[in-house]
Amino acid sequence: MVGICAYGFFVVQGGEAQLFEDHLFQAASIPCEVTTGEPLSSAEIAGGECRSGDVPIFPDKNVWFSILASIFFHGSLIHLISNLWVLLIFGNNVEDAFGHGAYLVFYLAAGLVASGAHIVLNPDSTLPVVGASGAIAGVMGTYAVLFPGARVTAIIPPFFFWPFAVPALLFLVVWFGSQFLLAGQETLVAWEAHVAGFLFGVVVGLLGRRRLRAHSSRTTGYYRVGRLAR
Repeated sequence: MVGICAYGFFVVQGGEAQLFEDHLFQAASIPCEVTTGEPLSSAEIAGGECRSGDVPIFPDKNVWFSILASIFFHGSLIHLISNLWVLLIFGNNVEDAFGHGAYLVFYLAAGLVASGAHIVLNPDSTLPVVGASGAIAGVMGTYAVLFPGARVTAIIPPFFFWPFAVPALLFLVVWFGSQFLLAGQETLVAWEAHVAGFLFGVVVGLLGRRRLRAHSSRTTGYYRVGRLAR
């Protein structure tokens, strides 16, 4: 997942903001396109109003595939690094529990559920949605269920600038609750996707907890603990 996301940013997007802006509406998932089933027109992009019937500016765009592709795009280098850092910390244990193939399916499913929730709650939005945050939130949700006793070393600016150890479950619960602070605010953060992805991960973890923990123990013989900076 880390390699694919890096490839998406540095190769497909070119690693440059301007290039990303140039193809943002051509490649990324946009709620309005999914609900209407057709790509945006130039008038919709300029006016920010969702309506159907206009001539699309990118008529060959596959709006359904864009939902999946958006999971591997990022808005900036900082966005990419922060997401991949968290994925490296929590993803290793969860991947051990699932196995490589099943982990890939779970990761993609979490991303699709997260994106779907955002689309359902924002059906008329003409803003492109990118990032692996929803899928990673799913990984975090499952981690909270499978490894509640683990501890992570955290740096959380602007509140704490020095490393300190906290229970992973506490950190994840606080992170989950903080997403609701964005509700009702004008923000570019798709907090609904984060919430949906995390809840999906929790449900999957609860349903398969016994099998996943047993597989993790057989695979590694121990629970790895990461270091977290956010």
